[in-house]
Amino acid sequence: MKRMLRGAAAFTAVAALTQPTLAASLPLVTTQPDPPADVAPYFVADTDPRWTGPEWSADDIAALKQKIKYVFVIFNENRSFDHEYGTLPGVNGLYSDGKNPRAPADTPGFTQSYVDTNTGETVTVQPFRVGPEQNSTIKDSTDHSHTGLAAKLDVQNGVAKMDKFAEVEWRRYARSGAAAREAMGKQFARLVMAHIDCDTIPFFWRYAGRFTIFDNNFATEDTPSTPNAVAVIGGQSGETQWVKHPGEAQDPVQDGFTGTISGAINGRTYSGTATTQGPPLVNDPQPWWGSEFDSTVVGREPAGSPKEWYNPEDIASNLTFATLPLTFMGGWINWFTDQDRNPAFDLPDVAKDIPYISALGHEPVQWRWYQNGYDHEPTDTGPEASHENYVSHHNGAQYFGYIANNPAEQTNLRGEGDFFSDMTKNVLPRTGGVFYIRGGYYNLKYPQQSAVIQNPNYPDKNGLTAAELAAIKTSKSGDDDHPSYSDSQLTEAMAARVINAIAGNRDVWEHSAIIITYDESDGLYDHVAPRILSYGPDGLPIARGIRIPLLLISPYARVHAVSHAEGDHNAIIETINALFGLPALSSLPDEKEALQAGDSPKFNAFGPPGFEQKYLGPRDEESPTTASLLSGFDKARVTGALPPLPASYVMIPDADIDSFPHYGGKGCAAIGITPEDVRQNIPNVIPEGFNALPSTLPAYN
Repeated sequence: MKRMLRGAAAFTAVAALTQPTLAASLPLVTTQPDPPADVAPYFVADTDPRWTGPEWSADDIAALKQKIKYVFVIFNENRSFDHEYGTLPGVNGLYSDGKNPRAPADTPGFTQSYVDTNTGETVTVQPFRVGPEQNSTIKDSTDHSHTGLAAKLDVQNGVAKMDKFAEVEWRRYARSGAAAREAMGKQFARLVMAHIDCDTIPFFWRYAGRFTIFDNNFATEDTPSTPNAVAVIGGQSGETQWVKHPGEAQDPVQDGFTGTISGAINGRTYSGTATTQGPPLVNDPQPWWGSEFDSTVVGREPAGSPKEWYNPEDIASNLTFATLPLTFMGGWINWFTDQDRNPAFDLPDVAKDIPYISALGHEPVQWRWYQNGYDHEPTDTGPEASHENYVSHHNGAQYFGYIANNPAEQTNLRGEGDFFSDMTKNVLPRTGGVFYIRGGYYNLKYPQQSAVIQNPNYPDKNGLTAAELAAIKTSKSGDDDHPSYSDSQLTEAMAARVINAIAGNRDVWEHSAIIITYDESDGLYDHVAPRILSYGPDGLPIARGIRIPLLLISPYARVHAVSHAEGDHNAIIETINALFGLPALSSLPDEKEALQAGDSPKFNAFGPPGFEQKYLGPRDEESPTTASLLSGFDKARVTGALPPLPASYVMIPDADIDSFPHYGGKGCAAIGITPEDVRQNIPNVIPEGFNALPSTLPAYN
């Protein structure tokens, strides 16, 4: 194993875990100011005698378990917290600490700078708001590679300075010296600092204002999508597997092991041998299952859309560490694992976990992973699934052999259309369960060329050409919020349809918790520094990543509230553990042994001098670094002191969902929320000549 060279500055484990705190006077949960008129009847102020604290006793949790049977995770793509909610009143955002206004000088990274190598001048960029005039529902994607994200964090003495977002974007393009590339770098250096509000995503802000938003939640891994798609069910991207098999991860190419490749995928034929990417995953490799390494014939997992890369060096190793789907098997785990097609390949790393889970004897938990394009979708015109919408490197479950190579578990992987069909048919398990919903390259509800263009005269004041408009609509009609191919209003429309389907079924809504969150940030600016918890085999920080949004919606959720509980995707896992009585992944024998083995000189050497690798694996137990989402629930509603929130409170009329732009582009007025920058009369200065689509429309750079 190689080590990246580092500075010789002394470093302590204490510094490694440092995170700038929220406003010192803020309790764990606070309320948002000025509840809108239709929210006020349900709102309980923190000065009200009916207000309940965030602490949960065993009896409180037992009562909550009686109420919540269904957990839905709407799992979106690539947005930082400040980008989407940085001006929501009451949160730790761009202009406020959640209680008081905050000056730019006191906001980490608020003023970014880089040196224009062409002119020698220092260029500064500050956050600015884009809205309907800038067609803000669509944008190009900024650098969210593992190396790019590490550079943006700019970790010094264990603390992320959050001050290299603009510089990284500029250098990514301008270093070639070509004028066109410099122009593109200039635009991306601006784009990375842009943010949106309720005029762009009014449905998401409506949910945030009616329920509980978490403003201290981060990506689990400082990486692009795949590792965090894996982490939402595993609490890690393979750190414990790396500890068990360190030869599978060799810096800098993250080699796994060599195997035979064969077959045809997306029109390309493979043969010979190749080497996979080993854990911990830090890039966006395709899953082993469904790739050219996979020799399965009957029951083979699907390959992704033709847009997906299947180069042999871009395939992940088979992942073999514990996840929620493993603990979901409960007392039936021996039966489930007996169905595995190749147990010698898929199960050795959980060999001790299996009897441990079996001995606990709890009932299995039903689960589904619904993802757009996985199987036959309503938009497919023929009898066979096209998988045109399927972003296979976003399906975290498909990376695990004990899921994807097991017929008893494969049945839980389904398409987005299957979710709506299952809800219509009322065939969700009566006992409840955990259900993940993900979008894809194109949306299912509306015509494929349906990006929301509100201003056809932007960025060209004389009007975009028909070809340019067509290019935007063709490339920006996905529904998972990924900037490069999705539209934010198509994404929130999908989420609203999901939530309406849940709320429209009384038996489900009355026992539900809905989480809306993201995998990672897209590398978009956020000012809150994540804790640096671990380093990977390349010597770069691997945990945590940039802050991401998380909303909790439930009949038993707090109203118009903000939780400042710190966490990452492990917080979701910890909450599911509490609701279904599951053991923490970090407590399972195989994972626990690997966590202990990771904190050793061999692995500590990948961090700076003095760093201790205490978090090379899941962290789904309550600790100073990770809290569950229970603080977002209102104990008064759980215990019956207050009535549960009615379905009508969450539902959005279909006519509003299907009408674009949402609320005619005046979403803030429609939902009754005044953004923080407007409340403070802060001028919004959009850089002259700004182009939010520097890759899609480079002529306007």
